[in-house]
Amino acid sequence: MLRTALRNVLAHKARLLMTVLAVMLGVAFVSGTFVFTDTLGQAFRKQSAKNYDDVAVAITTYAVQSDDGGDDTGVDRPTLDKIRAVDGVASAVGRVSGFAGVADQDGKLIGNGWTNTGANFAPGKDGKDSQYRFTDGSGPVEDGQIALDKDSADTGKYKVGDRVRVATNGPVKEYTLSGVFTTDDGAVSAGGSLVLFNTPVAQKLYLSPGHFKDVNVVAEDGASDEKLLAAIKPLLPEGADARTGQAVADEQAREIEQGMSNFNSMLLAFAAIALFVGVFLIANTFTMLVAQRTKEVALMRAVGASRRQITRSVLAEAALVGLVAATVGFALGVGLAVALRSGMSAFGLKVPGGPLVITATPVVSSLTVGVLITMLAAWLPGRRAAKIPPVAAMGSMHAAPTVKSLVVRNSIGAAVTALGAVLILLGASQGSDGRMVIGGGTFLALIGVIVLIPLLSRPLIAVLRAPMAGLFGVSGKLAGQNAVRNPRRTGATASALAIGLTLVTGLSVLGATVGQAIDKSTTDNLKADYVVMMAAQGMALDESVVPALQKASGVQAVSADQSTNLKAGGDDWQSVAGVTPGDIEQLLNVRAVSGSLGSLADGKLAVEQKTAEQNGWKPGQTIDVQFNDDEKGTLTVGAVYADNDFLPGLMLSTAVVKPHETMSPYIPQVYVKMDGGPTKANERALVDALGDNPAIRVMDQQDVRDEQGGMINMMLNIMYGLLAMALLIAVLGVVNTLAMSVFERQQEIGMLRAIGLDRGRVKRMVRLEAVVISVFGAVIGIGLGAFLGWAIGQTIKDSVPNYALVIPWDRVGLFLVLAALVGMLAAMWPARSAARLNMLSAIKAE
Repeated sequence: MLRTALRNVLAHKARLLMTVLAVMLGVAFVSGTFVFTDTLGQAFRKQSAKNYDDVAVAITTYAVQSDDGGDDTGVDRPTLDKIRAVDGVASAVGRVSGFAGVADQDGKLIGNGWTNTGANFAPGKDGKDSQYRFTDGSGPVEDGQIALDKDSADTGKYKVGDRVRVATNGPVKEYTLSGVFTTDDGAVSAGGSLVLFNTPVAQKLYLSPGHFKDVNVVAEDGASDEKLLAAIKPLLPEGADARTGQAVADEQAREIEQGMSNFNSMLLAFAAIALFVGVFLIANTFTMLVAQRTKEVALMRAVGASRRQITRSVLAEAALVGLVAATVGFALGVGLAVALRSGMSAFGLKVPGGPLVITATPVVSSLTVGVLITMLAAWLPGRRAAKIPPVAAMGSMHAAPTVKSLVVRNSIGAAVTALGAVLILLGASQGSDGRMVIGGGTFLALIGVIVLIPLLSRPLIAVLRAPMAGLFGVSGKLAGQNAVRNPRRTGATASALAIGLTLVTGLSVLGATVGQAIDKSTTDNLKADYVVMMAAQGMALDESVVPALQKASGVQAVSADQSTNLKAGGDDWQSVAGVTPGDIEQLLNVRAVSGSLGSLADGKLAVEQKTAEQNGWKPGQTIDVQFNDDEKGTLTVGAVYADNDFLPGLMLSTAVVKPHETMSPYIPQVYVKMDGGPTKANERALVDALGDNPAIRVMDQQDVRDEQGGMINMMLNIMYGLLAMALLIAVLGVVNTLAMSVFERQQEIGMLRAIGLDRGRVKRMVRLEAVVISVFGAVIGIGLGAFLGWAIGQTIKDSVPNYALVIPWDRVGLFLVLAALVGMLAAMWPARSAARLNMLSAIKAE
């Protein structure tokens, strides 16, 4: 039986090609994921370990408020000297760091913003800093000098001696470039830039003169890291944390491991979807191959082969096919991992150097998954083959499904579909807690619909048969009949497309809904012409930005959105927006429900309606409060305003908030209204007022909407890209079904050609059959996807203001058109094969 299985595989190489491709693509996704994440993880772990190779003790500090209300953050110079004096310490280097954006020759920001970093150059006695290797020039030793990482210098086309514009969160300053260096710093590896200042300048920019945020201690030969740690800890100020360098490296390695594990799991989930879709193609292939070999199977049964041996023979064929596909797929996956690693540079990400990592996991996983998936998909066709009665098969009678089997199948499918739908509805009614329930319901609903698809194919495809016959004549009529001739085969082929389009449509519905909600939030709540913020999201603007903007030509109103905290009428801290009274009403759509927003100018508190109702506050009521500096006092409620997505629950004048800030105020954005609205001239006026700062963005309302929508579209495009593998396998399934269908119907096609159906109409018949099957699968997938998108939307609507379900009809229409196009393309080779059949040879074919 093993020899028979091998002979059958070799005899049907062309017909098994699509199966090999499907398994190969799925396995490539699996092996590529493992190799890519293993390689990436090891590269980052090695880089992290290298950064702490010589560090015996790593010290870092956090913000701590002193008794006089000041900020005691950092290790001061006397403390650093004490650390250096500890027995066994070879050296102790103080570090400070923060944001620094570098402008290129055109004034544009170099790097991605969120990893643009500035730090201090800390030379030792030899005048060198071990963390940086200079390729040109030297480190900055004067206040007006900086050094740049090589990639940023190359991007900006800077060389030693050039003047470079650098922005922190304050005004832009010009420095002389003293040197260019290479480094293993993670900020540069992530696509950012690194600017080195001399230590006094960096301290003034990022902390306070004479203070360091971090200290790296290097031990003398033979000194114990643990003993040094024990000796150094008592010397540290409050808010400082010290650990051995090895402990820090180990923790970073664990964080990298966890991050890679999460990334790995996400990619493997899409690989599983691709393989799940491939199961239908494999099962279809073996079902058709078995049906074509009914006489052979009967003969084997007649000479003594048992049912079990027949099943084993089919499974042996599947194992051989799976082994070949898995081996090729593994090799393809390794190539995919190399391509992904190289392609990361296209997104501005730099991967640390290191060898390609191929462990036993991807090898074993690839071979196991490839062989098992193929055998699993082939098991049911093998069982069916074993059940064919020898006499019936010898007479070329295919065993048609019994009425009982169809009733059982459809009953089970209906029950599973109903259970899945109920779970989805139940999860949708539970809010954010129902997502896992929806996930389980989605799986059951998909399985149920897949079981029911053969039943659904007849009535749904029947709707298309009349217009097809009218438009395309006999070719259309025959295509419609062929599509429902074998409902199980049609259903299995359509199922693959349905699964992919279910997920794609669900994501599209969710993305369109959330995108419109965010867009509506901007339109309804923002009246300002411009929003000014840092290029690095989450970073604070310097407080000098507000007066600078107020001096710009054509400005009508300006208000910072200063974020702070306040304890009001209780023990919980609440978010407060510090704003400019009088201007804020022109910049945001703030409507007073009761009281007057003009009371902000008198130092009174404005409360969002929802917050006021929760606490029972009304205008005129006095509330006990505690400010950020722990000072206590009272505030009077001056107004209750309607909920606004751009504002938190409380609002105060910046004049009230400012005296109580213990550190620099946190201003994430500033709103500006201009005479004449958003124009190029007005935007230029604001940019000039800010000193043409490359680190600050000036965005109009459309820019704000585009940024929010762009993030959603980017995530959708990533998901579409990952699901493309599953859709590609589904297309292979259509090609496979048509090719084998044409082979089965050689005699019929020969007869049609003999009675006058020309080659053109034969091609049209096969193409229309493919279109019908593809569109049928697309309709099922779009319907399920829309339902799924609605259900998931119900779980997030409470956290998304202005939520309202949106069906993206343009994308739905595009999916249907693409499905039809896919069918046309998939049918090209089978249609050409059908049209080229020799009539006489085809009529004689069995």
